[in-house]
Amino acid sequence: MSEIKSTHLIHHPYQAPQEFESPQAPIYKASTVIFPSVQAMKDRRWQDKSAYTYGLHGTPSTFALEEKLATLEGGTYCSLMPSGLSAIAHVNLAFLHAGDHVLVPDNAYSPNISMLKHLLSNFGITAMRYDPMSLTDFSAKLNERTRLVWLEAAGSVTMEFPDLVGLCKATQAHNARHAPSGRRPSLIALDNTWGAGLAFNAFELGVDVTVHALTKYPSGGGDVLMGSVVSKELAIAQALSQAHMHLGTGVGPHDVDAILKGLQSMVLRYEAQDRAARFLAHALMRESAFAEILHPALPHAIGHAHWKALCVTSQKPEGLAAGIFSVVFKPEYSQHRVEAFCDRLKLFQIGYSWGGPMSLVLPYDIGAMRECSSAPWRDQHVVRLCIGLEDPQDLLDDLRQALKAL
Repeated sequence: MSEIKSTHLIHHPYQAPQEFESPQAPIYKASTVIFPSVQAMKDRRWQDKSAYTYGLHGTPSTFALEEKLATLEGGTYCSLMPSGLSAIAHVNLAFLHAGDHVLVPDNAYSPNISMLKHLLSNFGITAMRYDPMSLTDFSAKLNERTRLVWLEAAGSVTMEFPDLVGLCKATQAHNARHAPSGRRPSLIALDNTWGAGLAFNAFELGVDVTVHALTKYPSGGGDVLMGSVVSKELAIAQALSQAHMHLGTGVGPHDVDAILKGLQSMVLRYEAQDRAARFLAHALMRESAFAEILHPALPHAIGHAHWKALCVTSQKPEGLAAGIFSVVFKPEYSQHRVEAFCDRLKLFQIGYSWGGPMSLVLPYDIGAMRECSSAPWRDQHVVRLCIGLEDPQDLLDDLRQALKAL
């Protein structure tokens, strides 16, 4: 080697000792991965995560996070995506072909509905929305071209908790009827962001794939975008892996590190925000401005029995629910007054997402979002409250002062 300093700085022989342990795992950053020989390069396989080939296909950091998320969700295989919506897109693109039909709940995360309606329709894929609270409506819309069924619990914004067991059984029965024809079965995908792998085990219900917006509870800071897709069957995981490779999506090492750290406190935060949300939901039931409080753990809530059957256990007799719920204003409250209520809040900030330390508020026009659901509050003003880690009494005082201003 020459004495030129640039060469020495790039190929310096020093290697730090490896015997180093600390509470947090090191951050591995790489695009290029070095191989000891050409044969080693040829022999390595990234698909089964037995070795490293390129940063996009995995590092020790991403592999560690994927394993923890798979365990959290009750699955076996996990892939990371740059956002929750990216994770949803990977499922749609991995399993839908031209001519296929997909069912999506009427109260699903609206960007998924928009993707199916406006983007994937360009590729000959037909999407149909179903009433998530009606097994009859769902079963009637399954057909011989249905290849993917989306589930979501609880429903976005309006918080209905569907009969996940019944929906899965209906799909499985449909698959059994069409098995002799050799058609591809209808896969079941659940947006599990609300449950976060904590409220219930989706794979015990017969779900094939779960999608999780790690942006929410796993991050916990409101500062990281990431998503995951978890499965149990190898063939499904391989299809997702191929889609991941073809789309070239990757996640940043520092974001991975943030999620790994967030997972360590996620159970404590989820339970604390759940308790705070229930405290506030019960308190707001006594406020005269509201026609209804939408929270699946409340006995009057739509789908409460389904929530109770899945989320209440002997270990958790109170059940688990995310720290998020919505309020329905009485009809006499105009849109202007409802928006003034949101603006008047001081601790609740106006913003998308949830699961972070700061409480958030957003008003919604449910009538413009729904097609086939028959909920009685479609024509009323709904405001979603996402509870952070502030003191619950302080949050209640904030809500009451904003109501008083109306």
